[in-house]
Amino acid sequence: MIYKSSEIQIGTLALGGDNPVRIQSMTNTDTMDTRATVDQTMALADAGCEMVRITAPDVRAAENLYNIKNELVRRGYTLPLVADIHFTPRAAEVAATIVEKVRINPGNYVDRNTGKTSFTDQEYADELSRIQERMAALVEICKRYGTAMRIGVNHGSLSERIMSRFGDTPFGMATSAVEFAQICRNLDFHKLVFSMKASNVKVMVYSTRLLVQKMLQNGMSYPVHLGVTEAGDAEQGRIKSAAGIGTLLLDGIGDTLRVSLTESPVAEIPVAKDIVERLPRKSVDEDAIMALKTSFEPCGYNRKMAPHYANDKEYSIFGAAELGRMLIDGQIAEIDDNSAIAQDIMQSVGAKIFKAEYISCPSCGRTQYDIQQALQEIKRHTAHLKGIKIGVMGCIVNGPGEMADAHYGYVGSGKGKITLYKGREVVCRNIDQRDAVERLVQLIKDNGDWIDN
Repeated sequence: MIYKSSEIQIGTLALGGDNPVRIQSMTNTDTMDTRATVDQTMALADAGCEMVRITAPDVRAAENLYNIKNELVRRGYTLPLVADIHFTPRAAEVAATIVEKVRINPGNYVDRNTGKTSFTDQEYADELSRIQERMAALVEICKRYGTAMRIGVNHGSLSERIMSRFGDTPFGMATSAVEFAQICRNLDFHKLVFSMKASNVKVMVYSTRLLVQKMLQNGMSYPVHLGVTEAGDAEQGRIKSAAGIGTLLLDGIGDTLRVSLTESPVAEIPVAKDIVERLPRKSVDEDAIMALKTSFEPCGYNRKMAPHYANDKEYSIFGAAELGRMLIDGQIAEIDDNSAIAQDIMQSVGAKIFKAEYISCPSCGRTQYDIQQALQEIKRHTAHLKGIKIGVMGCIVNGPGEMADAHYGYVGSGKGKITLYKGREVVCRNIDQRDAVERLVQLIKDNGDWIDN
């Protein structure tokens, strides 16, 4: 049997099945600024974006999606809009009556974290029943309005229930996704898309492979969204995205993708188009899917390989996918090439470290400081700190969870305000952005991780 995702309709756009891999992005404007959001959505569409996600952090922002959508239609733009929901399930219910798709985080519907580390089988089942009750209203609205739903499982924010049994692992992420798929099936709702969100390329790849395996085992074939979240910017961000997304496309997995860069959203589209054009999704045999490598254990190979690519652009996209996949699966230990691109590919998948690494989100309407400028300033001061991971996050939604394995964190916490972290521990709250980079450098020095350039 050949694995193929089911086709679903998202407004005027067909996703999954035999359709092309669809390209999407997300606005970084204030959702309450209708004109700015409309203008950026049109710019994305003109660049080739097929779906645009817009943050709806509260009910008021969700309601304004009505004005945004109407203005886009008035200007002749009918591409599907996706509401990005965090923390406020009621905002999802409002948005689902307006836009073509809502993206939810399973964490919005689980029991509040209490520090519980052990669940009996009955307690585990009882929480799943409560989640189904909490989701029922949203599902009914989606069914009534024909709205699709993306369930995005975040590596950095798994529930206590999942953590108690599976830990913060790819298996736990895939298990969480399939549990939510089963809840939706119980409610007779099937217009679903799933994504495994992680800034760690290996975690993103392994969790997505496991998701597909588990869906096949449970008779499911929902479309899959691909993306390396918080990939950063510039060449490293592009290579990291190509390595994760490309590996899965070469596996035959993926129906839609986003390249998440800490740059203008429009800058993401040419990279996404390059990936889709150079790495078209393949159909693969179900047995091949089930046999895909899904653990962190090496395969036993220890050889070097550096195929010839026609040019740097081809190397950075196809090379990142092909060589990244071999590195991820342990088929090669390193790339026998001293070029900067080869080093970036190895670093992007954690095979070898050459410099500092930045877990940096692309920002959205929740970000209330200039994250692009901040990232450049942080890189200017810290790029020489080999092996140090620094999370640069737009808001508390993505940090600290998504930068859980970072050594230091720089997280937006209000208008022009930054909170600094060492690991997962808050060190300084709500400091002025003008002083924050200097304070971050001093924090690194105080903890003995600084070396002179």
